Formats: sequence, structure tokens, C-alpha cells
Amino acid sequence: MKSLIILLSLLLAWSATADVNKLKRKELSQSEKTRIITAMIRTALENYHYKGKKVDDDISKLAYKQFIKRLDYGKQFFLKEDVVKLNKFELSIDDEIKSGELFLLDQAVTILKKRILEVQQLHKVLFKNNFNFNKKESIETDPEKRKYSKNSKMLKDHWRKVFKQSTVSRYLSLIEDQEEEVKESKEKKSKKSKKKKSKKDSLIGLSKKKLQKKAHAAIDKKYKKFFERMLKDGYYDYLDKYINSLTTAFDPHTNYFPPRKKEDFDIEMSGSLEGIGAVLQEDSPYIKVVEIVAGGAAWRQKGLEVDDLILAVAQADGEPVDLVDMRVDNAVRYIRGKKGTEVRLTVKKPDGSRKVIPIIRDVVETGAGFAKSSVISSKSLGLKVGYIKLPKFYRDFEKSNGRNCTKDVRKELVDLKKRDVDAIILDLRNNGGGALEDAKQMSGLFIKKGPIVQVRDGRNQLEIYEDRDSTVVYDGPLIVMVNRLSASASEILAGAMQDYGRAIIVGSEFTHGKGTVQQVLDLNRGTILSLLGPTVGALKITLQKFYRVTGASTQYKGVTPDIFLPDLFSYDKNREQDLDNSLPWDEIKGLKITPWRGHNYDMSKLKKRSASRVKKSSRFQQINRNIEILKKRRNDTLVSLHISDILKEQEVGKKLSKQIKIEEKNEDIVVTDFLTALKFDNKKKKADMELWKKDYAKREKEWIENLQKDPGLEEALNIVDDMLKMEKKVSLR
Repeated sequence: MKSLIILLSLLLAWSATADVNKLKRKELSQSEKTRIITAMIRTALENYHYKGKKVDDDISKLAYKQFIKRLDYGKQFFLKEDVVKLNKFELSIDDEIKSGELFLLDQAVTILKKRILEVQQLHKVLFKNNFNFNKKESIETDPEKRKYSKNSKMLKDHWRKVFKQSTVSRYLSLIEDQEEEVKESKEKKSKKSKKKKSKKDSLIGLSKKKLQKKAHAAIDKKYKKFFERMLKDGYYDYLDKYINSLTTAFDPHTNYFPPRKKEDFDIEMSGSLEGIGAVLQEDSPYIKVVEIVAGGAAWRQKGLEVDDLILAVAQADGEPVDLVDMRVDNAVRYIRGKKGTEVRLTVKKPDGSRKVIPIIRDVVETGAGFAKSSVISSKSLGLKVGYIKLPKFYRDFEKSNGRNCTKDVRKELVDLKKRDVDAIILDLRNNGGGALEDAKQMSGLFIKKGPIVQVRDGRNQLEIYEDRDSTVVYDGPLIVMVNRLSASASEILAGAMQDYGRAIIVGSEFTHGKGTVQQVLDLNRGTILSLLGPTVGALKITLQKFYRVTGASTQYKGVTPDIFLPDLFSYDKNREQDLDNSLPWDEIKGLKITPWRGHNYDMSKLKKRSASRVKKSSRFQQINRNIEILKKRRNDTLVSLHISDILKEQEVGKKLSKQIKIEEKNEDIVVTDFLTALKFDNKKKKADMELWKKDYAKREKEWIENLQKDPGLEEALNIVDDMLKMEKKVSLR
């Protein structure tokens, strides 16, 4: 009902700005379309965004900063004088949006196109000669630490270094490829392998001089296409950047989807596409992996991870296409493809290392990451613990009786109870959320009844999501595991379990902090709007905010676990509070609840015992060392362009990467005697066997191996042991 009211209001505001007769004849000019779109966006933002704020000078200032960053994030095109010239528009965006006359957009794009053409000419000049790899110099790769070039001479020198860095990187990659090809050739001869021959030209026998020439030509070609692509961007491409600079000035989750991006969004939300099975987003000039879809090709084949930056993509053995500074909607068109075909992704890992990851595309069913359980038996502790992994809060909204995660978790709980487990661990690590309804219903599986979460809109209208079913499916000892990537619905469930005293929350020092609700408005709906055809798109807008039963918001701060465990993800700036213009934390009036009385644990003792074990654990010590290494590497943004220095840095990087990989075959760090001795009883489910077919045995093996390598799970089992011993002492009294 609310969405219908919004659409009707937008329609009224919009129709007042246009000549309906012109619409019927479809005679809209570019400027008229712009006025219509900006009027619709402004009306929606001012009337329905959670902030309840008008598009004014304060918003204009934030939007201007975002717009300049979107146009030239790397500070690689604009001169200092260009930015000074554009600064006069800093407080004008609000006026431009109201009038539909986008002077900033016109002038900024004119200047940018001029600079792109200049750099394009520089490219032609600079690639006439080879670069000197023996010259001692460096380049600052972090735009935040770099200033705009003061003049054309400085701009030229900056681009010379950019071109040189790309060329030397390609040259060193070719040397590695050559070494790998020689190795494969020897193996092929010894094993008489029938491996399919590569379509690329062989690198065997080429001298370093020829490899350097090959690298020079490849990077020359790469940037030629890059500048051609940039110059092809049209008015509506820049209008997209302009409008999204305005929407993200309200908060980072409010976004405008022009028609092409709306198409990609629909594909993602539909839950089925042929590709790699990863959720991507623009992260300044890069394409960043924000989620590996459970059940997808990347998830099954390993290698690609959250926070990886995709630098280039190649089709099987074809030449790679550079994705840096490419819009995500264009990038996914290179990455997506037919089932069974191979795509090769060149990625930059969080530790700074680069890696080529081949992935065989497959049909991605986003619903494939269903709840899964095991019974974990520990002879040394005398425990039998039920473990449930929930990748996301899924629900089939199309079918009234369709599959949802609450039903699935209920079944797992009933099954685990029949198998007489001593406690249950519900793992919500890396769970980015999903259906709010399931956060409410699933919480109700563990408590008698009561409020779970409060949801407030921008008009201070409050809605309380409450569990009204007094049935408790599982009333035994419970641990909920979380980390920095646990967000939204995960934070609601964890927060509710913590507030009721129902479970011990275990994990990294805080969760993600995503405590807002968005709704997607299709701006093409309506009799008159439909006449605009595919020129409008959609708006994803933040309408509400989550609050715990205590009144504290989950936004920005997230949920603080009862017991802290080191987490490798904690080194990176990947939380809600790290995003520009994220909504702040606040609190409202708390609700009266009946706390859980089933268990009584001495929390201070649980924390103390866990902290002592973590401090002694070689695996957690390794994680802490890795965090420090990654933090240091993230901050080391001044990169040498001298080939000897680069080779030394690469060797150091390779050694550090080996240290960082917790999966290394080191018994002291990876699989302790404790975890090796565990027994994992996975009850075979007919549905799983039908879903995975030939892969079932392989998946079951991988499932157990991953659990055995999990230091967090080991500590969670030790905490369960402490909990049960405390309960036993209480019962003896």
C-alpha cells in the first residue's frame, strides 16, 4: 500500500512538470526528460527518505563532493584549476535539481572530456618509446593521499607513471606466465597429457626484451580502448553519476538505477543467472566482490573471495579486458556468460597480491545456500553439539507456501533434538541478511513470545515485529556466531537473542552495522510514466531504521558480541560506518520484555576462560599477525616503479601471502588435534542429494574440511563446554 501511495505521489508531482500532450506524442527532448527524472527523484527523497530532509545547501555540498569523486576518483584527469572552477557549484545542486537545469553536469563533463582527450594524446606520445624500468621513482596509488595536478606538465608526468606501472606489471606477469608454461610443457611431455592447447601465442623461448615489447604493446592497446570507452560515455551515463551523487548524499544505500542498471538489479534479485555467482559493486575505480553467492560457481570452485578487486576479465584464453574505471553494469556483461564457458578474472587481493582466477560459469541459484546442519562429537570434551550454518535469510515471496529459512532451520532443530545434542551453535558469520520476516520468525523458535525488533520510519511511526507463537522449538544451550560481514537480519536475530539473554553471541568485536530498510520503486509504472519507455529506471530508497527491543539501533554500531574472537575481516574498512554519509547510531524508547530464564551463565567467567584460550591458540595468534600484516600493506600505498624494487616487493608479498593463508598445511596452525578428532555426522537428506547430484559427496567432504579448519568453531565448542559445566554446577546445588 505504501509503495502505491509513493508511486501516485510521484506521478502527480511529475505530471505537473511536463506537457501531457507531448508525452502522448513521445516528443520529449533530453532536457525535458532530465527535468522529469530529477523532479521524480527529488519528490521521492524529500517525502519518503528516512532523513525527512529537503534537498538544500547541506545536501548539495555532500552531493557535490560525491559527484567530483565519481567523475574523477583517481584525480587523474582534472587539474587543480578545473576543480577550483567547479567549486562555485558546490551549493547549487539543490537549485539545479529543482529547476532541471544541470549547469554543473554540463560544465564538469565538458572539462572532463577535454582532459580525457588531452590524456589520450599523451598516451600516443608516451607509448612511442619504451619506459625506463631502472629509474628510481614511485607512484602514490591512494587518491586520498594524492592532490590534483597543478598543471599539464604534472598531469603528463603522473600518466607517464601510470602507464609505466601498468607496463612493468604486465611484463612481470608475462615472465610468470612463461615460467608456468614451461613447467606445464615439461609435465605434458612426461605425462603425455591431452590437455587442450591454449589459443594464446606461446611465450616459450621469448627473450626478456621480446616479453617487454609484448607487454608494452598490450598496455598500449589496453589504454587505447580505455580512453575510447570513456569518450563514448553519453549524457545519460553522466546523468546517472549526477543523480546518484544526490541520492548517496542522503545515505549510501539510496541509489538510482537507470534502465540498464535496473535490468541487472532485476536479474540479481530474481535469484537465477548464468555466471560466476558473486555480487559485485563499484568501489571507486574498481569492481569489488561484496558477496560470494552460496551454491554458485565461485563458491564451489574457490579462489574468489569477498573484498577482492577485479582488475580485468578474459574469456578462457582470450586477451583480458581492463575493468578499472568501468561501470559495474558494463563490467558484469563481460563476466556473465553461458553455463560451461570459462572466464578468467585478474584480481587484486586484500593483501595487495594479484592473482588470475579461472571460473567455469554455471547457473547460479541464489537460493542454493540453504540452511545446513551437522552433529559434531568431541570425545575429549564429551560433547555432542548441533551445528547449523545459515548463509542468508532467504524466502520465496512468490509462493505463499514456498521455501524459507525459518522452516528449514525449524526442521534442522527438530532433527538435532532427536539426535540428543547437548547444545546448538547457529552460525551467522558472513550472513548479509535478507527477509526481515524470517529474522522475526526464526527468533521465535528460541523464545516463548515477545517483541523482536522495532522499525521506525522518517515520520517517527513505529512498527513492532513481535513473535506471538508461544511454542519454543529449542530451549537448550545456544551460541550464535557472527562476524563483521553479519548484517541486517543477522544483526536483528543476534541482537534479540542477546537482549533476551537467550544465547551467547560469539564473534568479531562487532557486526556490520546495516540497520536500515530499503524499498525499490519502479519509476516506469503508471499510465503516463510508461510513455517514457526505458528512460526512467528505478529508485532504491531508505525508508526505515531497525531498533532493538532495548531501543538501541543496529545501524552504524552493529551488535557487540558477548565473547570476542579475532577475525581476519577486521583489518579492512568494510563496515557500515566506513561508508560515506551512512546514517548515525541513535536510540529510542525500549520495550518491556520477559528475559529468558532457562539458563544461568557467569558471563565474566565465560569471557575470561575464552580469552585465555584465544591468547594461547597458535591459530588465533596467526590471525592477529595476519591482521597486522594486512593493515600495514593496506597503508603502504607508495609503489616503486624500479623493477628491482618491484621484484623484491613481490617476493615479500608472496611470503606474506603464504603466511596469511590459514589453510596452509601446518598442523599447529590449521587443523589441531582437537578438531582432527571431531566426528561430523551429516544426516543425508534426499533434497540435498537431488539438488547436488554428482557433486553431493564432494560437497559433503568440503563441508567437513572447512569445519575442521575453523578456529572459531573450535573455540565455540570450548565455550559450549564451559556453559554446560556451569549448568551442571548449578543443578548440583
